[in-house]
Amino acid sequence: MNFSVNLLQRVIVGVVGIPLLLWLIDLGGLGFFLFFLFLALLAVFEFHRLASHKAKPPALWLVLLITALFQVNFYLHWVEVWGLLLAVVLALLVMELFLKEGSPLLNLGAIFPGLLYVNLSFGSLLQLRLETGDGKGEIMVFLLFFCVWSADIFAYFGGSALGGKFIHRKLFERLSPHKTWEGFLFGLAGSVAASVIYSSFVSVSQLSLTKALLTGLLIGLASPAGDLIESMFKRDAGVKDSSHLIPGHGGVLDRFDTIMFVSPFIYFITIYF
Repeated sequence: MNFSVNLLQRVIVGVVGIPLLLWLIDLGGLGFFLFFLFLALLAVFEFHRLASHKAKPPALWLVLLITALFQVNFYLHWVEVWGLLLAVVLALLVMELFLKEGSPLLNLGAIFPGLLYVNLSFGSLLQLRLETGDGKGEIMVFLLFFCVWSADIFAYFGGSALGGKFIHRKLFERLSPHKTWEGFLFGLAGSVAASVIYSSFVSVSQLSLTKALLTGLLIGLASPAGDLIESMFKRDAGVKDSSHLIPGHGGVLDRFDTIMFVSPFIYFITIYF
């Protein structure tokens, strides 16, 4: 019964959310930026909540302000990213001198990974969509989401139907006891299939089959890592979901964990391949 309710919630969220997201990707510009700024703020809020289970991280208002600065800077290019990154690291180190709660090592160590991971990941996605010319950025962002969604769907149903029936060892039982090798292989196949199908609708000059296959293969292989990294943080914090914001999915970190992890790789492929 719980499985059916959860699946129904996922379907409803997908029916509403996917068209909105596709429209924003196509729109680009300010609308795309504002949406992913909102997601970045929510993701950092959730990570701050996880960090608070283990330490006394900097005040929530401060990490949200830092997130807003990072994302606005990605959009407006006020300063070089490394300059803002350096300023943030130094500022948090100095501020910790005046805080008296908890361990400085734990306080800073608990917030730095999420703060940097969230902002640099969403920043990569923003740069990919808004800064890559000739429409290639838009094409690659669409491809990124199609491959991730396909990998998730194939892994979900393939793992549910055949998980553990052929390969009896779990994929990564320490962090995610329900993930199976069958689910991983179905997800990989789904991502590659999505990349091939998508490339057939795009001109070769904008997306070659080789580049599409490379992207689909990379996303299929890397997809579990994004989920496992988030599971690692949640298990350490002792919580099941990062939040309950999205029915059937948990929070922004739960829903966009794979997007966050693979976005930098796709950015590198687009820029340098």
